[in-house]
Amino acid sequence: MSGSNDPLVISFGEMLIDFVPDKSGVSLAESYAFIKAPGGAPANVACAVSKLGGNAAFIGKVGDDEFGKMLADILKKNGVNTNGVSFDKEARTALAFVTLRSDGEREFMFYRNPSADMLLKESDLKMDLIKQAKIFHYGSISLISEPCRSAHMAAMKAAREAGALLSYDPNVRLPLWPSAEAARSGIKSIWNEADFIKVSDDEVEFLTQKDPQNEEAVMSLWHDKLKLLLVTDGEKGCRYITKKFKGKVGGFSVKAVDTTGAGDSFVGAVLKAAAKDPSVFDVCSLSNTSSDLLR
Repeated sequence: MSGSNDPLVISFGEMLIDFVPDKSGVSLAESYAFIKAPGGAPANVACAVSKLGGNAAFIGKVGDDEFGKMLADILKKNGVNTNGVSFDKEARTALAFVTLRSDGEREFMFYRNPSADMLLKESDLKMDLIKQAKIFHYGSISLISEPCRSAHMAAMKAAREAGALLSYDPNVRLPLWPSAEAARSGIKSIWNEADFIKVSDDEVEFLTQKDPQNEEAVMSLWHDKLKLLLVTDGEKGCRYITKKFKGKVGGFSVKAVDTTGAGDSFVGAVLKAAAKDPSVFDVCSLSNTSSDLLR
């Protein structure tokens, strides 16, 4: 496994199949064909960590079906430890249809009521694996319903007690929540536990209901346990806040073909670096580090 001598980064949460139209800029109704691709933000992060030479593991549940087995095999091929992957014999692997608008941004339609990832139980967790983590990363989709929410909380607690840093990317997907208010409440319910949080500018606007470029809005997301808050601004780059300093790093001028997984790759790069050197969260050279990670 690549990076096996590095400290372990564990990603916890959903893994699913994305179906993407074979042409961008068209609606689902207008598309004649779809291409299947592996998806799920936590799984994407695990692959990014491993492909960058880090040591990654994934914890989650998929269906005991062709898609679930395919996803587990893709993790293995990318050097990700799959000892924490469970297979459900009753529920199917989640599916998502992703439309790519003409500007490269996405819209989602999910099929998962319930899907296997929602049925992960605390008894499915490999606690020995979790306790090896240097960084434990998760999103918010695993908080939406039981029993997965309780499994999420138990895994997070075990990782923290074993000394892991906690990493949170809310990855807001409103169609999966009962309401916008339920999403805000659920996402914020574990906000103050994380050492590292990454949000997009759109997520800042959703969570604060204020202009995401407003510094007061961004700072309202800060809490005393945080070591690093990152706000991604698409083609504009990112903003960063630590206990000692804050700033921004410009992006690179590229034509957006498909933004799917871009934020996950960004998070993977940060976590891979931080696992080897946690001072990435603190030192004043973060701006240079972030520039390198964005390349």
